[in-house]
Amino acid sequence: MSNEKNVSFEKSLARLEEIVAGMESGELSLDDMIARFEEGQKLIKFCSGKLDEVERKIEKLLTKEGPVETESFPHGDTPDADELPLG
Repeated sequence: MSNEKNVSFEKSLARLEEIVAGMESGELSLDDMIARFEEGQKLIKFCSGKLDEVERKIEKLLTKEGPVETESFPHGDTPDADELPLG
């Protein structure tokens, strides 16, 4: 994956955080809220697509090494870094 794709994803994620903070502030007009919501929806779609793309690439790479066993985490529940297997 190229640096440009990482930067685009990271910039999109940072912009989403800005949008959420602005919406939570309560200082935006209704028109601004709607515009930010629409922008946020586009960014979510972009970021989700990038994550799906990366997941497919990882699964493809792992498949070359042998059978892949995947396990989904419950929504919103991710392990701490010290809980992840390193091998």
